[in-house]
Amino acid sequence: MKNKQPNNPLHGVTLQLMLEQLVAYYGFDTLGELIKIRCFNNDPSIKSSLTFLRKTEWARKQIEALYIKTLPKF
Repeated sequence: MKNKQPNNPLHGVTLQLMLEQLVAYYGFDTLGELIKIRCFNNDPSIKSSLTFLRKTEWARKQIEALYIKTLPKF
C-alpha cells in the first residue's frame, strides 16, 4: 500500500511512538532540557508524559517539531 501523504513525515506516526523514539535517542534528561516540560524532569515516564501531551497542544507541537528535526538521525 502506498503512503497517501508522502510530504507529511508525521503521517501514521503515533504520539507514543514519537515519544518512545525521542526518549530512546535523547533520554528524559536531555528532553527536559530541550523542551521545558515538568513531566520530563520530575519522575518522568512515558505514561505520564503521554497523558500531559495529549491534553496540551503547545507541548505536543514542540514534541512533533523535535521529532521532525531529529527524524534523519533515527
